[in-house]
Amino acid sequence: MPRTAILPTIDWKAVFASGQDYAKWLANGESPENQSQMEAARLALALEPQIVAALGALPRPVHVIAIAEDWCGDVVRHAPVLQRLAEAAPNLRVRYIRRDQWPDVFARFLTNGGEAVPKFIFLNDAFVECGSWGPMPDACRELIARGKACGDVGAARKKVHGFYEADSNRRMVVSELMHLIDIASSREP
Repeated sequence: MPRTAILPTIDWKAVFASGQDYAKWLANGESPENQSQMEAARLALALEPQIVAALGALPRPVHVIAIAEDWCGDVVRHAPVLQRLAEAAPNLRVRYIRRDQWPDVFARFLTNGGEAVPKFIFLNDAFVECGSWGPMPDACRELIARGKACGDVGAARKKVHGFYEADSNRRMVVSELMHLIDIASSREP
């Protein structure tokens, strides 16, 4: 006999439909300075040819719900990457929502109990959740966790900043997002 779900079921299709496309989300933001930084980063990001080819060959649609606030530094770094991927992929559809728009959704994607953004939720063509990403690359999340564990989050944040400086072309983020796109577009296990 199937067990009753612990958390309520999310209507991912409705959440996706309630979101905004990138341009509208950006235009409705709170920080004009961050908006211009995101636009500059989006325009400057050049995807490698094999990434563009893989995105162009997605076998079925992938939907991404991006929980993002334009005042957040990690959103400024990572939302433009997701958007560039979407621009290169006819089958990658992204909608942006704010944390308070769907608090029950956001509560499922806390980072070590914290309300960190961005969170990118990957859904297949039937709006089944297949994975999530955020608020930063795996290596950076690990650095912050280690900083918390040893009581020196400040030093961890400095290391994360150094990581971002070394990965200015966002290869790590692109790689992690491409992995989740590949999973969500899978036709077989």
